Amino acid sequence: MGMLKVYSYKGCDGCRKALKWLDAKGIDYENVAIRETPPANRELETMLNAYDGNLRRLFNVSGGDYRALGLKDTLPSMSKKDAFDLLRSNGNLVKRPFLIGEDVALVGFKEPEWVDALES
Repeated sequence: MGMLKVYSYKGCDGCRKALKWLDAKGIDYENVAIRETPPANRELETMLNAYDGNLRRLFNVSGGDYRALGLKDTLPSMSKKDAFDLLRSNGNLVKRPFLIGEDVALVGFKEPEWVDALES
């Protein structure tokens, strides 16, 4: 599987659950503070491919920054480059936890998805 990288935020309940789950399973990972160090373009591209090109899946659609920027209305017509620029410039906009590895790419913590991806 290679080394996993988890972009997370300490105030995020889903992130805490995901990290606790990884620890309980004994799965090694690097935890990266998503606000300070948002995912790189290549990681965003990998995640976008994992979600069949659905840009909305990469965004924290319930976050205040998403609402403040009016992304509900502008995201559907936004270019991939502009969306990636936004995500890289503001880690609050990135759906979290954001788990990326050699053969895995997941956003959000849904335990059944993580079990399928990491325990099989």
